[in-house]
Amino acid sequence: MRIRNILDGSIPIIIFILVWESIARWHIVPEYIFPSFLAVMGEFYHLTVNGVLLNNLASSLFRVLAGFLLGSVAGIMMGTVMGCRQIINRSFNPIFSLLYPIPTLGWAPLLMIWIGINEMLPIILIFLCSFFPVLYNTITGIRSVDSDVIKAAKTLGASDRKIMTSVILPLAVPNIFTGLRLEAGMAWRVVIAAEMVAIPTGIGALLIRSESLLRVDIIIVCLMVLSVMCLVFERVFQYIETKMTKEWR
Repeated sequence: MRIRNILDGSIPIIIFILVWESIARWHIVPEYIFPSFLAVMGEFYHLTVNGVLLNNLASSLFRVLAGFLLGSVAGIMMGTVMGCRQIINRSFNPIFSLLYPIPTLGWAPLLMIWIGINEMLPIILIFLCSFFPVLYNTITGIRSVDSDVIKAAKTLGASDRKIMTSVILPLAVPNIFTGLRLEAGMAWRVVIAAEMVAIPTGIGALLIRSESLLRVDIIIVCLMVLSVMCLVFERVFQYIETKMTKEWR
């Protein structure tokens, strides 16, 4: 069954690659606009061997990890407090409700003035991108815990701290990880956009330089790397969630 699932998922990809290669080989469009799959793979190998791709990927990865980690931790902590304390939720919810609809990249011009164009710019943008969705998913997860379960734990003599760590947070984990999975991909989109606009290093910077040189093969390589990194991050969080919840789910 597992082999069948792999084949079912691989066949459309193989067909897509064959169609791509055929269009390029038949010169339906100029090669400099639409390079073949083999040409793109050759450029991928060249960029990897000379270190250009890996160096830029390392820069983007550091920014994503730093901003995403800080934003997620802050979102989980604040969401936990707001989900458990109604008075704090009423106090902070209005301001967060006003800030949340602002697109992440909408903060970029203001941050450029406040902190300048430097390494902190994409990290703060990714922080903002990660904070709000994780915050609201954490609040939703905590609010969705059955009150009867909490009452039963109190009846059995559990302290508030024990209830929080052994009942509320474990039951809120699926909602929290939903927010983490969704924002893992969004963090990569934000860092690419920030690097294209303001930062001289990273996958986004490599992508925009390639556009100015009409290097479509390098642009496609950058897009493929972005796609793979988004998928890897999502699968990593899915794996962690499964490991954390398999004992009681």
